[in-house]
Amino acid sequence: MDMETVKLSQIVERLAPELSPFLTSRELDLTIVLRDGLEVLEPADAMEIVQHSICNGQKQTLLQ
Repeated sequence: MDMETVKLSQIVERLAPELSPFLTSRELDLTIVLRDGLEVLEPADAMEIVQHSICNGQKQTLLQ
C-alpha cells in the first residue's frame, strides 16, 4: 500500500467519532500522512495519532 495523505478529521470520523467534539477545527484540519493508508488503520492507531497531533499543537502554541 502506498502512503496516503488525509485530514485528521477523516481519521476521527472513521475510527473515533466520539472524539470529534473535543477537538478544535484547527486540529481536525491537520494533514496526516499515513504510511500504509487509511484502510489498514486501527482504532488504537487513531487514538495515538490524535494524541500526538494534540501534543504537537500545544507545543506550537507554547513556542509562539
